Amino acid sequence: MSVALQDVSFRVQDGEFIGVIGHTGSGKSTLIQHLNGLIKPSSGTVVVDGMDLSSKSTSLKEVRHRVGLVFQYPEYQLFEETVALDVGFGPKNLGLSKEEVAQRVRRAVESVGLPEDCLEKSPFDLSGGQKRRVAIAGVLAMDPNMLILDEPTAGLDPTGREEILALVERWHQGGRTIMMVSHSMDDVAKYADRILVMNHRSCK
Repeated sequence: MSVALQDVSFRVQDGEFIGVIGHTGSGKSTLIQHLNGLIKPSSGTVVVDGMDLSSKSTSLKEVRHRVGLVFQYPEYQLFEETVALDVGFGPKNLGLSKEEVAQRVRRAVESVGLPEDCLEKSPFDLSGGQKRRVAIAGVLAMDPNMLILDEPTAGLDPTGREEILALVERWHQGGRTIMMVSHSMDDVAKYADRILVMNHRSCK
């Protein structure tokens, strides 16, 4: 049996900006998918705000409310007919009122720099950079304490890349804990408080 991750141990403090780097296949994406329960470890523990993600008594719904994960490819997260429905999907499943869901959708869309007139558009008609923003808005609408982004600038032009990084930095300054996977050492060095290096599926 192959091992996806081994000898990985770290703590993330509230309000930190953590960069995760490593070559392709080093386990970066696998690592971050453990942090909101998408993957459970076959051994070892993952603890988020005192909640052991391997425990049957732990509510993964609550974990995912606290830890928001944005995948590298936004089309993996977009599925509704309109931007408004897509961004509002998570808050709606929290059992919030229609008014609160609508407020969260507007705030999230505004926070990622999308115009309000995009709300009734299909997310699949948007550009790659706009799709990325919609995917991020859908996570932000859940109001997570921690935001994990897997290569958030992948495939974007230089302008789009800088805009996304500026947004991420602003969320960090607003008090959110950030973990960002990136192939760019320059980006990680510029924004991160601390860097995790994935090397041969282990962490240093």
